[in-house]
Amino acid sequence: MNGKRSDRKSSGRGQRDLTVKVKTAKGRKSSSTRWLQRQLNDPYVRRARREGYRSRAAFKIMEMDDKFRFLVPGAKVVDLGCAPGGWCQVAVERTNSMGLQKGRKRGFVLGIDIQEVEPIQGCLISNLNFMDSDADEAVKKLIGGKVDVVMSDMAAASSGHRQTDHLRIISLCEAAAEFSFDVLEEGGAFISKVLAGGAEGELQKLLKKSFGMVANFKPPASRADSSEKYVVATGYRGR
Repeated sequence: MNGKRSDRKSSGRGQRDLTVKVKTAKGRKSSSTRWLQRQLNDPYVRRARREGYRSRAAFKIMEMDDKFRFLVPGAKVVDLGCAPGGWCQVAVERTNSMGLQKGRKRGFVLGIDIQEVEPIQGCLISNLNFMDSDADEAVKKLIGGKVDVVMSDMAAASSGHRQTDHLRIISLCEAAAEFSFDVLEEGGAFISKVLAGGAEGELQKLLKKSFGMVANFKPPASRADSSEKYVVATGYRGR
């Protein structure tokens, strides 16, 4: 990774199309075996390993940024729910937070997660639970002012009940949105993961009051069988 916008694509030419098969090990559920086999055969997982990204999710934020252009050199970014760090890696490159793009503004990237995250050069990482009552104030202190982008890939642990999981993630989105209203610069952007389920309509109404453009987007890197999608709001106007 060299700090420049990556347009690398893998055509797969000259490579053998091999499918990795995983046997069901003793003590491993068949569902776990299916998940592991899907991971091993996922082209985005393989590409992430090859290009040095921590997760396939890195390509989701790349694809969103390629379309909506919010990670620009000099931008200040907060990434909520950043583990394992793929989004932060992309933000570091595209905002020039390491100063590798000579002659261009240098950005700032802050990653927040309840889990421990391995250090990322060019990114400040804080281990805290964003849903704690005093967490937003702690994050504001780390920022030290306004930011240009608030992005959230936060997700609650799955309950196995689709509607319950949908409502849980919408509550995380709403908390992230409320935080963004407090910290975004005029013209700033908010990006958040949601699950299709109906309640996201209220979130969109809330965002449309404060942003010039609000859109739903399912990146190509998002699995086709997943109900996840992302809401992208740009052109923050204030409350």
